[in-house]
Amino acid sequence: MERSEFLGAVYIADTTTVSGKFGAIQALEATVLASGTLSDDITGTLTSLPIPVGATIYGIFTAVKLTSGKVLAYRI
Repeated sequence: MERSEFLGAVYIADTTTVSGKFGAIQALEATVLASGTLSDDITGTLTSLPIPVGATIYGIFTAVKLTSGKVLAYRI
């Protein structure tokens, strides 16, 4: 995906579950993704996934919850 395909971003810095439709999650600091719910072609839930600072993971996420860290979740 190209940045021009995103409709903005949500800043997440706490452990609340954030719902929406996100195409990428970028770590602003070392982060642990408590859970990320995937949809469409890839289904399932990622749990306890470490994301190093500056790294971006791609997929179609419908919910994101952090254990620690800060991320930008890019809307699609």
